[in-house]
Amino acid sequence: MKYLPHAISLLTLVIVCSYIQYNEGKRNEFFTESHPDMEMPSAGYSDQINDISLDLPKSLSFAGEPVPLDIPDVRERLDRELHINTYWHSSTIFLLKRANKWLPQMEQILKENNIPDDFKYLAAIEGGFMNEVSPKNAVGFWQFLKDAGKENGLEVSKDVDERYDPIKSTEAACRYLRKAYDKFGNWTNVAASYNRGRSGLGRALDNQKENSYYDLMLNDETSRYVFRILAIKEIFEHPVKYGFKINPEHLYQAPELRYVEVDSDIKDLVEFAKEQGINYKLLKLNNPWLRDDRLTVSRNKTYRIAIPVLE
Repeated sequence: MKYLPHAISLLTLVIVCSYIQYNEGKRNEFFTESHPDMEMPSAGYSDQINDISLDLPKSLSFAGEPVPLDIPDVRERLDRELHINTYWHSSTIFLLKRANKWLPQMEQILKENNIPDDFKYLAAIEGGFMNEVSPKNAVGFWQFLKDAGKENGLEVSKDVDERYDPIKSTEAACRYLRKAYDKFGNWTNVAASYNRGRSGLGRALDNQKENSYYDLMLNDETSRYVFRILAIKEIFEHPVKYGFKINPEHLYQAPELRYVEVDSDIKDLVEFAKEQGINYKLLKLNNPWLRDDRLTVSRNKTYRIAIPVLE
């Protein structure tokens, strides 16, 4: 019996070695299937292989303005964000899926307001095409703070918060972006100001005697901000190049909607939903700006409530 523990230890060692050998074989099989043109690492290579490093695009622009990729730190900052968003697979996959539902509507609003189409990628990194609430209580697709939302024409009250309305918040973002362009005359600086604020970015440009975002020394968040937009733009425009092959059937679709105009109080939104042939969940999903279970309507005010068309 005194040899039993040693026998068990030896058996355990054999099992572990067999398991490692099996998984090494599976890893090699996966690698050769995924990268048939690449040589397998030598037998002495012990680090796990996650993927390969990416080539940076030879040229890149934002809103028609070239990115100075000849500046070493600019290349490195882009390199970082491109790798993060390429290999953070689940996040980017769902971003691409949700984009199919929202981008056509957002693109039209940007066009109508003479805002460059590339600003749709700013919305992608801000809220991820979701009604997120940040730790600083910034809300919605465009992450408006309460005062900024009101300043740009959004209603924010107990019953109604239009920061949660993807369409109206996009229109409000256009108003901000246009005012910022009037100040800076440069769309890249406008994008950076969406994170830093018009006054904050203006002070940085003045204090450092520069006129370009790419030449500024900034805090880490703003320093990364435009490069996060650029990385998402590059991946969205060339998804297969970066390994994203989304089955069209998996993309999220915008629902067919009809609209009901309301100019008087709704005391019970649950009952209102039933009267419209839907349930309360569908009412709130398609009208996330309704923040209570009732709606108080001021004099001379009208709301358009979206009702999904059920098959």
